[in-house]
Amino acid sequence: MSANYSEIQELLQQRADIQARINLIPYDGNPEIKEQSGSKYLYMRKRVAGKLTSTYVDVYSDELYQLLLRDAKELRDLNKAIRKINKELVSLGYEDKELSARVMQNLDFARTNMKSNIYDQAVLEGVATSFPQTEDIIENGKVNGVSATDVQKILNLKHAWEFILDRDVIQSESNYYMLCHIAKLVNEGFFYDGGRIRGIPVKIGGTSYVPPLPIESVVIERIDEIRKQEKEPIDIAIELCLYCMKTQVFKDGNKRASVIFANHYLIAHGMGFIVIPEKDVPEFKRLLVAYYEGETIEIISSFMKEKCWKYF
Repeated sequence: MSANYSEIQELLQQRADIQARINLIPYDGNPEIKEQSGSKYLYMRKRVAGKLTSTYVDVYSDELYQLLLRDAKELRDLNKAIRKINKELVSLGYEDKELSARVMQNLDFARTNMKSNIYDQAVLEGVATSFPQTEDIIENGKVNGVSATDVQKILNLKHAWEFILDRDVIQSESNYYMLCHIAKLVNEGFFYDGGRIRGIPVKIGGTSYVPPLPIESVVIERIDEIRKQEKEPIDIAIELCLYCMKTQVFKDGNKRASVIFANHYLIAHGMGFIVIPEKDVPEFKRLLVAYYEGETIEIISSFMKEKCWKYF
C-alpha cells in the first residue's frame, strides 16, 4: 500500500502543535485541597511510577482552583488527542525512532547547504538564475526578472528538500513511495499528479535513448534490490539516483526527483549528500547520456563520488 506522506506529515504537525500546548501547562495532575492549621493550600496529585505524589502549588483561592481544574481537563484532552494521533500514525506505517547523532549532524549539514544545493540543481535543469536570485526566491518566493516557471521550479525544489530534511521523514524508508512523493513536490504546479508513474512515451533531448514505459511493480522491486545490496551507502545512493533518471519514472522532473531521493537515502545513513556542482554540469550531462546509451555505471558513478559527494 502506498505510504501517504502528506497525511503522515499533517498528523506529525498536529502532534507537535498539541505537544507545544502541553508544554505550556504549568502543572501535571489533578488539583487537591489540603488544610493545615485552619488554612487551605492547593496541591497537584499525580501518580509517578505507581506511587501517588503531591506537589505544592500555592495558597488556596477559588480562582486558582478553577484554573487548575481547567488545566487538568485540558491536559487530559490533549493527551487523549496525542494517543489518537499515534494510533493513526501506526496504522499508516509510521515508526517513531531516535535519530543517531551522526544523522542529526547530517541534517544540519544539508540544511546549511540547502540554498547552494537548490541553485546547483536549478542549473542542472537549465534554470537561468544567478545564486543571489535563487536565494531571493527561496527566502521571499519571488524575484524580478525571472519567469514564473523558473520561480516555481526553485520553490518546488525548496519544498522537496525541506520535506526530506524533516527529522520524521528521514526515518522513513527510501522506497518507491518516497520517490513518488518527492516527484509530486518537484512537479507541483506543472502536472495534476506529478508523482504518478509515467504512462506515456517520452524522449530525452541530446540522446538516441528512448526509455520504455516503466512498470510499477518492476520499479518497486528494482529500488528495493538496489537498497539491499552489500555496498557502501554512497554507492547505493548513486545507483538509486541513476536508475531513476534512466528509467524516467515520471512525465517530468526525473533528475530533480532522483537527486533528492538519493539524498534522502544518503542523509538517513549519515553519509553527507550528493549534488552536481554548477561547474561540473556539462561533464555530468555528457556522462549521463553515455550511461543512457549503454556505458557502464562505473564511469559516471566514479565521477559523482569524486565531484558530487559532499561529506563531513
